[in-house]
Amino acid sequence: MSYITQNVEKILLELPEGVHLEVAVKTRTAAEIEEAIGAGVKIIGENYVQEADKIIPMIESKCEWHFIGSIQENKINKMLHLFDMIETIGTFEVAKAIDSKCKVFGRNIDVLIEVNSGRESQKSGVMPENLNEIVKKISTLTNLKIMGLMTMGPAVSPEELRPYFKLTKNLFDELKKMNLPNADMKILSMGMSDSYVIAIEEGANLVRIGTKIFGPRKYN
Repeated sequence: MSYITQNVEKILLELPEGVHLEVAVKTRTAAEIEEAIGAGVKIIGENYVQEADKIIPMIESKCEWHFIGSIQENKINKMLHLFDMIETIGTFEVAKAIDSKCKVFGRNIDVLIEVNSGRESQKSGVMPENLNEIVKKISTLTNLKIMGLMTMGPAVSPEELRPYFKLTKNLFDELKKMNLPNADMKILSMGMSDSYVIAIEEGANLVRIGTKIFGPRKYN
């Protein structure tokens, strides 16, 4: 049994009931991804449309593909052919562009709204104070289904991320109570390899793990 299989099995055993594992596969090979799926992974997160376009046809196993990178409007057509969910909707304009393309292709797509929980000007995502208003607007787009929220939080130690996860969970609960159209607030995506344990303690039910499964990234 290789370390990838061992790592996946160990994490799946650790995760509380109702918490799902999403494996981040940026720069990973098709063989590594296949092995992770074989070990029980059902959701794959990919940052780059170009990489996904190359690698998805090479993967024979069934799984859900989530887009977790920055959205470029000129790549939306391709994204809609490759992905089951887009996790990084950060503006109404981007949501509207995706909804328009969905109408052209006659399809719907599940989305998560990205929250800029650290209010960092250099990062994408909706500022917490604008979230309710923007999600209300996005909920009028009939070809998108809002499935929840995603946040990364700032680059601080895992324990220091706790208040940002807490804030996002409170926003998630608030939106849930609003019963908006075209919204089914089920997913709270927070936490990565070094912070997923704390994210789960703060209410995350989808955690994104890469390095802890595959080891450090190898860049060409």
